[in-house]
Amino acid sequence: MNWLWLSLCHALAILWATFWALVLGFTISGALQVFVSKERMTRAFGHTSFKSVALATGFGAASSSCSYAAVAAARSAIRQGAAVVPALAFIFASTNLVIELGAVLWILMGWQFVVAEISGAFVLITLMWFLISLFLPQTVEREIKRRAALKTSEANYCQHDHAHHCVQNIAQWSHPRQHAHACN
Repeated sequence: MNWLWLSLCHALAILWATFWALVLGFTISGALQVFVSKERMTRAFGHTSFKSVALATGFGAASSSCSYAAVAAARSAIRQGAAVVPALAFIFASTNLVIELGAVLWILMGWQFVVAEISGAFVLITLMWFLISLFLPQTVEREIKRRAALKTSEANYCQHDHAHHCVQNIAQWSHPRQHAHACN
């Protein structure tokens, strides 16, 4: 039973050492989500440029480290007209450049690991930008935005009208079995 108390003591010591970093990071993330609207964030990275990718990376670093939340926010931004590269930069930054994660890594593993984590994130973002600009034609990106906007308008239609009308409209442009549950 001594090992159980020792394990609990170590767990509480790690919690005590890292709690301030987590509280600070989640406070910054919460402030960002409260004081910066989605429309403003989308306007900031609505096209692919160094400035928009840098802003998306900064917003991602200040946001939550939850990858599900990052993907949902990026998808929402694309639906509102954001470009693909800044949206993906936001996803990479929100999972690799998170402030509270950096603080916890610094405490537990040292500054060298934090520098490697930050450098690796910027390499990933740069490589992703290069590969997308090389292999993703502008027509495909426009199609992605068009379909995302179409899905948004259909979701609004589903909320305000009967479900069977929505399913009929969706069936006109896609396979009905894929989207039969869209408005249920």
